[in-house]
Amino acid sequence: MNILSIQSHVTYGHVGNAAATFPMQRLGHEVWPIHTVQFSNHTGYGAWRGQVFDAGLIGECVAGMAERGVLAACDGVLSGYMGSADTGIAILQAVATVKSEHPGALYCCDPVIGDIGRGIFVRPGIAEFMRDKAVPAADIITPNQFELELLCGDAVASREAVRAGLATVHACGPKAILVTSYLGEDTPEDSIDLLASSPEGLWRVRTPRLDISVNGAGDAIAALFFVHMLDTRSVPEALARASSSIYGLLRRTAEAGSREIALIGAQDEFVNPSTMFMPEAI
Repeated sequence: MNILSIQSHVTYGHVGNAAATFPMQRLGHEVWPIHTVQFSNHTGYGAWRGQVFDAGLIGECVAGMAERGVLAACDGVLSGYMGSADTGIAILQAVATVKSEHPGALYCCDPVIGDIGRGIFVRPGIAEFMRDKAVPAADIITPNQFELELLCGDAVASREAVRAGLATVHACGPKAILVTSYLGEDTPEDSIDLLASSPEGLWRVRTPRLDISVNGAGDAIAALFFVHMLDTRSVPEALARASSSIYGLLRRTAEAGSREIALIGAQDEFVNPSTMFMPEAI
């Protein structure tokens, strides 16, 4: 498969395209990355160098690919952090261009807005753009719990509330939703849940909770879930494969005591996860 991935990029470490591209390649897929920024390292360090690229670069790169006649072979578009509304508009234009050439292509949007404990960390207007423009245009989205609550407009701590919240977001457009980290009222303290939803049902994978806080894991699991969805067209199967791989990656990262996810050292986890988690219908 061929995936167009439009995200930020760092030279050192693994976030954005530096976290998403290699796992998809390791699984045997061609990835065509377009970088929206080029930084020395992720911003979690508090200091970085580099620059944000003009949103017009996205359209230029897509136009160049169209001139090569390859967009009809693009199976999907993946997007992550959008630094500005202009970047978001350019990404949605790229999606429209790809789908005009290949109507069966899917768009996966990781609606990066914020997180529990940190709140909204994107620039003013981005959260609204995600809610009103990007999410309705997407076939698949991969929010965390905080982002799901913002998108649906309500808390989702109980099983009934999360079902209602997911239904609200499905009604906006996305056919598949992966909640990349979920702590519900019935989630044990030593565990963390991942939820995946489609019109066919709601599934949960529960993994041990690791004592680790790193950047880039959300970018990696969005990419993994997307390629497994493209490959299997099964929400529970994509959930099983992606959650098992991301758990293995984070476990190996924790064992190494690394601040950066061990994307290269743990690469076998993408192909043959050391622990396989099976989803349960809830």
